[in-house]
Amino acid sequence: MNKSELIKNLAEARELHVDEASDIVNAFIESIKQALVNDDRVEIRGFGSFKIKGYKGYTGRNPKSGDVVTVAPKKLPFFRPGKELKEFINQ
Repeated sequence: MNKSELIKNLAEARELHVDEASDIVNAFIESIKQALVNDDRVEIRGFGSFKIKGYKGYTGRNPKSGDVVTVAPKKLPFFRPGKELKEFINQ
């Protein structure tokens, strides 16, 4: 399922106009993104949680040319599914 399918499903399930459903989905996603940018953990009970993990920079090699490259430190988002979601999927 992609974002437009999610919007369509929400609009049909709640009898909303597609524009209203789009605003709801976009606000939800933006709220999660903003919380992650602020290094907050986002937990949706029964579904899962999102958090940011930071990685230190390191020196690596380009596998094609063998050149030494410096990889900058970075942050990556991670999703951890909740217990209820895991159980639902494995029924």
